[in-house]
Amino acid sequence: QVQLVESGGDLVQPGGSLRLSCAASGITFSSYTMGWYRQAPGKQRELVATITYGGRTNSTDSVKGRFTISRDNAKNTVYLQMNSLKPEDTAVYYCNARSRWFNLVYWGQGTQVTVSS
Repeated sequence: QVQLVESGGDLVQPGGSLRLSCAASGITFSSYTMGWYRQAPGKQRELVATITYGGRTNSTDSVKGRFTISRDNAKNTVYLQMNSLKPEDTAVYYCNARSRWFNLVYWGQGTQVTVSS
């Protein structure tokens, strides 16, 4: 059974920082591209950042220089370090896993990030 369990979401003031974690089980983690997506109220889910099985990273322009994605294959965990948070970063953040070899995609349940004073 595949599980992606996100944690780390919280209420934070503008300019603050958070680190999200996503612990994966039931997959060969090192063979998956991992990603973070977010969905704000009334908006479509959007890509935030991805990290391939080889460690190559990509992120959307609005978070470049502020957010960093990383992975620890020994812990089957992907992280999203978020700095200089803005109110427009408020959203539910979802972890995503996409297989390198097969047409398999998995999603976590999401964790709420709220940036407000």
